[in-house]
Order: sequence, then C-alpha cells, then structure tokens
Amino acid sequence: MTAATYDVVVVGGGSGGYAAALRSAQLGLSVALIERDKLGGTCLHAGCIPTKALLHVAEVADSISHSAAVGIMSTLDKIDAQAVQTFKNGVVDRLHRGLQGLVDASDGITYIRGEAVLVDSHTVAVDGEHLTGRHLVLATGSTPRMIPGVDRGGRILTSEDALALAEIPASVVIIGGSVIGVEFASAWKSLGVQVTVVEALANLVPLEDASLSRQLERAFKKRRIDVRKNASVTDIAQSDDGVTVTLADRTQLVADYVLVAVGRGPRTEGIGLKEAGVDTDGGWITTDERLRTSVEDVYAIGDVVRGLQLAHRSFAHGIFVAEDIAGLSPAPVRDSALPRVTYSEPELASVGLSELEARATYGEGIKTYEYNLAGNGKSQILQTAGIVKMIEDSNGVVVGVHMVGSRMSEQIGEAGLIVNLGLTSYSIAHMIHAHPTQNEAIGEALLALAGQPLHAHG
Repeated sequence: MTAATYDVVVVGGGSGGYAAALRSAQLGLSVALIERDKLGGTCLHAGCIPTKALLHVAEVADSISHSAAVGIMSTLDKIDAQAVQTFKNGVVDRLHRGLQGLVDASDGITYIRGEAVLVDSHTVAVDGEHLTGRHLVLATGSTPRMIPGVDRGGRILTSEDALALAEIPASVVIIGGSVIGVEFASAWKSLGVQVTVVEALANLVPLEDASLSRQLERAFKKRRIDVRKNASVTDIAQSDDGVTVTLADRTQLVADYVLVAVGRGPRTEGIGLKEAGVDTDGGWITTDERLRTSVEDVYAIGDVVRGLQLAHRSFAHGIFVAEDIAGLSPAPVRDSALPRVTYSEPELASVGLSELEARATYGEGIKTYEYNLAGNGKSQILQTAGIVKMIEDSNGVVVGVHMVGSRMSEQIGEAGLIVNLGLTSYSIAHMIHAHPTQNEAIGEALLALAGQPLHAHG
C-alpha cells in the first residue's frame, strides 16, 4: 500500500492540533490534520467556549436580579432553556465555521475527517488509508473522568452532558470543587438552581493560592451555594425523578441531577501508542521539555501531556512543536508561566507561583501584599469584592500574581507580562494606569510592594 507522505501528520484537531497544523503550514511544511469529530475539539464544542457562553447568560441573569440596587426596577420572570441552548450553540457554530474556513483556506494543510490509529513511528492509518509523516504530532485531547463504580448517564452528568441539558434543573449536586465544578456551580446558581458542591480536599480550587480559595468560599457562602469540604462520596443512586448522593459521614444529598466534575483524563486508549512504541504513564504520554516522546520524530501536545489542562497551553504547545520541527529552536513552554482563569462569579485569575510555592522555592525572604478591591473605584461601581495579591522574591522580582473579583480575568494579561518578563515591583511601580479601572488595582499593589502605597494601607 502506498501511503501519502507529509512533513507533519497531526492526530487531533483540537486547540493544540490545529495550532500545530496552521503554524507548520505558515512555515512551509506540508501537513495532514486528522480529526475524528469536529475541528476545534473539546474547548470549542464542549468546554471553554460553551461554558463561557453559559456563564454570560448567568451574568445577564444576575444583572437583572440585582438591578434594583442601582435603581433599575426589573424582574427575572423566567429562563428559556431552549433559547439558552440556541444562543450557546450559535456562538460555537460561528466560531467553528470560521476555524474550518481558516484551515480549508491553507494551501499547506490536508484536512482529513476520521479515526486515526498509529501503525508505527511515521505512519497513521485513517479508515484503512495510510498516511506517512516525517514527524507525528499527537494531540488527541482529553475526556471527562468518572468516579470509580459510577456510570455516566441518565441523571448522572459530566460537564459535556450538563452543557447539553435541555432544562434548567431545580437542584444539582456537583462532585468536585475545582475549576469545572465551581464554574457550573456559579452559573447554575445565577439561573436559580439550588447548588451543593462536594469537594474531597480542604479548599475549593485547591491548585490556586489559598487566599483566592478563601475569597471564593466566602463569596459562595454569601451567594448561598452550599459547599461541603473534606467530603468524599460513597454512593450515587438515581431514580426516574432524581439522584441521592451519599457522603462518607452518611449524609445524603438529594437533587434533580448530579454533575461529576472530578477532572479530565488523557484520550490515549486505542490510538496505537503501544504498537508505535510510545511510552505512557498513567495514560499520559511522557515527553521531555521539548514535547518529544520516547520515539524519535513523534511529539505529544496539549491535554495528553501531564500538566495544566488549558486551551492556551495547547495553543502554545502546538506552535512550539511546529517551530521546533521547522528548526527555529523556540523556548519550551513552561506551565508556571501560563495564566490561569476560573470564570465563576467572582472570577479567579492568576499567573506564576502561589505563596506556598514561592516559600518552597525562595524561602522566607519572599514578600507578599494583598490589595483589597474595596479601595478600587471601578470595583465599587461593579459592586464586587476581592483582592489582588502579589508575591515577590528577595530581589523584588514579582513571581506570582493572584486576583479574585468580578471581571478580573481581563487583568491577567498585564500580570502575565510582569511575571514572565521577571520585572521588579520597583521598576514598574510608576507605570500609569487609567482611572477609574480595575486595572488600577495592579498598579496599587505594585506601589505598595515597592514601599510607595497610594490608595492602600501600609
């Protein structure tokens, strides 16, 4: 059998895969991009974009519900679940068409729809047809994890099922208090759902700085979201009209649905890794810092590589691998340099090291400062509470920025520049921020760290 030959064969057309394909084509390489479902992957169709569309609906509902506080008399009469689905799907469809058009317009990319299986380190089979690549890029993404012994279906939902739900339930138990869990908890609460979050660890969003976890828990309590921490699930039983979740302390939680939000695992089963000699660890493909697998000329990117599961990490991986194959010698992608956002209400946004990580890295010589948004004019107008927390090492270099409050995701760009450029608080403390903006909160925190506080105590 004669196989079609390309410089790069990319398996998976999600965030990392299509980024690798587009950048490779820009660099003059011939590319085969293989996707088993829809171009754009989980992020576009069942993750980042549809969840943020749902969260925008929630924000609109909150604006109506709280409008009397600013003198607007309005009421939230009902929520049309089908119209919410139509809005969400419309956003996804428009972005999908744009992305498909972008790939189709690239002369260097051959787009192939089908299930890909590795034959060897340079060959991929797609529906019986063989493709050969000088380099293979594995970008097959991730799937929702389930609790052992619990089957998905009926009233037991994953995040993907929850996004397609044809109704706004009266009550939901969410198992897992990390990013996915708290985003759904926030959105559903805004839409009038009675929400209980069950988290096995001591804090919500346990990967974030402890200050952000405390602020979020305080906000959720104020919003009357029931949070059960240090709680493990022993049983989930469903009937025709509801579910019962039993905790280790024998507490039983009854609701319309249960959302299992305990993370996502790599989609690496059945794609021929063993046959091609590609090593894995717990399902994750093992790579070096340059994303090279155990087999020469085979790379792995995005959610199949252990680390932060973020679309922008996948984008960065895809671009990096394309440039590495093209001989440009790009700098490796570091997870510690990536901005992280949780789009709940309030939002969490962070980049760099937490206080705990900074102390472990630099010792007790670090310095921290928390600027309270109560002193920020725009935050007062938006009626949001929160903080901007900065951490610097003993040389004054800012190594972590952690923020919580409404719309704080929009401030993460500047924070990312500060941390990734290795800037000191003193060197940029006098950068002028427009007034009144939430962005000023970053400036105030920098001034305080530099020993020159303006609208801040201390």
